[in-house]
Amino acid sequence: MNSLFAVNAFLGRHNFQVNGPDINATINTMMFDMVEGLVSNPSVPLGSGPALDMIPTWAMPPQSSPKNSSVIVIDAGGTNFRSCLVTFDANGIPAISDMEKKPMPATDREYGKKEFFQTIASYLDHLKNKASRIGFCFSWAMSITPEGDGKVIQFSKEIKAKEVIGSLIGESLSQALVERGWNTPEKIILLNDTTAALLAGASGATGGKAYDSYVGFILGTGMNAAYIEYGNIAKIAHIKASNMSAQIVVCESGKCNKIARSDFDADLDSTTNSPGLYGYEKMCSGAYLGPLAYRALKAAAAEGMFSAQVTKGIASLKSLELKDMDQFFYAPYRTDTTLGAILSGAPDFDRDAVYRILDAFIERSARLAAANIACAVIKSGKGYSPVQPVCILCEGTTFLKTHFLRDRVTGYLNRCLVEERGIWYEIVTMDNAVTLGSAVAGLS
Repeated sequence: MNSLFAVNAFLGRHNFQVNGPDINATINTMMFDMVEGLVSNPSVPLGSGPALDMIPTWAMPPQSSPKNSSVIVIDAGGTNFRSCLVTFDANGIPAISDMEKKPMPATDREYGKKEFFQTIASYLDHLKNKASRIGFCFSWAMSITPEGDGKVIQFSKEIKAKEVIGSLIGESLSQALVERGWNTPEKIILLNDTTAALLAGASGATGGKAYDSYVGFILGTGMNAAYIEYGNIAKIAHIKASNMSAQIVVCESGKCNKIARSDFDADLDSTTNSPGLYGYEKMCSGAYLGPLAYRALKAAAAEGMFSAQVTKGIASLKSLELKDMDQFFYAPYRTDTTLGAILSGAPDFDRDAVYRILDAFIERSARLAAANIACAVIKSGKGYSPVQPVCILCEGTTFLKTHFLRDRVTGYLNRCLVEERGIWYEIVTMDNAVTLGSAVAGLS
């Protein structure tokens, strides 16, 4: 039997788009959500209208780097909670110190609002009163106030803290810090990790480089993008501070709900902490790729695709993570990995078929990521000169480390932006991008 034919037939039976979804069709679908999301916020529960929050941040990249100042930086991500001090010298060169990493609160169980912010405050004891300003990168959907605080809209990435939804994060954290003996912070600026990435990218326009605009893109545990909107934002026209000529907008791209899903996606979604939400993110981000592939392998084994040995091995699998997939992709014949042990001594067909099934999810992730990035670039209306491309700062271990994913994304962007639309871009990566972008925001 030909493994290509067998895997394509199997995926098709389960409504999985082989060699898809089409990138331009996905761009057009997401552009609907983006354009409509600037007019009105999504309904709850989500309907046929906009699904993306399209959150105005009331912020733009600063004209120059901060100088002679320090700021506390918090990076609350899907898995880890990092905190540190960032100090800019007289030349605007940043130095990071006092870095600590803790587990993100509410990943293991439900937290109440008070416990959530008290836990965060306790994580910052090593930074007590070392700076009067805090840049807080909070990687979940929140509406940003003109003053720079953030109100939680919704949690994703399996965070369990329903009581925190609707809270002002900076105000709540400030209260918790004062209760622990801190001086009242002068200001706590909230921003999303994609905004932080965008700001970090803007700081790299040096040494003769010039960019027409900036995009921040994250593909790690979750997935999201931010860009600079140069048009009027209808849904905030009634707010006095809305007369900015341009501002960073956080898309909350992972909430797009108009892309066809497979049986595996529907099954996984029903088991998550937010069923019916973040459908796009659940199709392509690091937290979900392993569980999706796990379901596909289990189904393929149950349908008799593999030899008896491999069927038995897959039946014994309790879970699968993206790192297990990557270990197999990078060395398919190793026998000391989760999948390599199952496939040790198996027929060539089994190894080929397992690879093709797993790779189908990576291919889909690359296509969805490329479409998301392309939408942000296109919506900015910039990048039509090759000497002033749009700078896309990309972050996240899924994007940076997953087997062949970044290369595929780059190839698709070349086709759909440069070749088909005449839009020029440059993908940039930077060490500590989210930390440095958050520091810039905290001192702005």
